[in-house]
Amino acid sequence: MLALVTGGAGFIGSNLVDLLLDRGHEVHVVDDLSSGKQSNLADALRAGATLHEADIRDGEAIRELVASVRPEAIFHLAAQIDVRLSVSDPAYDARTNVAATAELLEAGRVAGTRRFVFASTGGAIYGVTDVMPTPETTEPRPMAPYGTSKLCAEQYLGLYERLHGMSTVALRFGNVYGPRQDVHGEAGVIAIFCGRLRRGEELRVFGDGEQTRDYIYVGDLVDAIATAGEGDATGAINLGTEEETSVLRVAELLQAHAGASAPIDFQPARLGEIERSVLDAGRARELLGWTAATRIDEGLRLTWEASASA
Repeated sequence: MLALVTGGAGFIGSNLVDLLLDRGHEVHVVDDLSSGKQSNLADALRAGATLHEADIRDGEAIRELVASVRPEAIFHLAAQIDVRLSVSDPAYDARTNVAATAELLEAGRVAGTRRFVFASTGGAIYGVTDVMPTPETTEPRPMAPYGTSKLCAEQYLGLYERLHGMSTVALRFGNVYGPRQDVHGEAGVIAIFCGRLRRGEELRVFGDGEQTRDYIYVGDLVDAIATAGEGDATGAINLGTEEETSVLRVAELLQAHAGASAPIDFQPARLGEIERSVLDAGRARELLGWTAATRIDEGLRLTWEASASA
């Protein structure tokens, strides 16, 4: 399979590129390197991956690139993921997450792309709900423009499937963590905690720290993404562990792995963030034959050890 991965120099994208290469696929990467790092692709480039430096919001450049590469599958991971920025500038968020997705879908259609895999979000789309773990049938009620833009982009996937027969799937991620996550990245509390522990700093927690998330290890996640690209399952599919973990529990486990303690600096809760999020992964088991294999304690140990060489 000839695969095109947008955002492929980023945290999740570069891990996916490595796995696709390991599975014998030819891989082209699109990244503007604004947050992604070419160093994340060092092994992949030596293994034969091709990097194209381009901005997904540049429609003309993307159309030309996709027409030239003619990928069988597009894995669309590039996005605006900062919840706070989406609240302060929703139009920018929509241009990046909705308009650029529509542009890429059309470019893929013209180039004859068979499969389109979209990186979506779980908790940010479902918003506040009493259904835990949350299945894909739950009514979407985003609490921030970020979740709204991802939901709108999913609608374009469905449109292209109905209108043009393109095979598409939207993968709704839990909170992803693991090696290569940027210490300064949005939604990377585990990476941020690792950095602060290594520097001997206090751990900053927004709200009371009891808010929960479904933390999924990046190695498990990219296995599901690659499998989805190789298959033909459609619609929305949650990718999570079905396990809730609080921010304070993450801090406790990481301190145990670090063999060090750190004071907690409590800050006001952030606008647009929800209190609880855990995903029902039943469709992923049924349609992809996939289950998250890495428990949170083991994943945090692997992440802490990897952060030493970051």
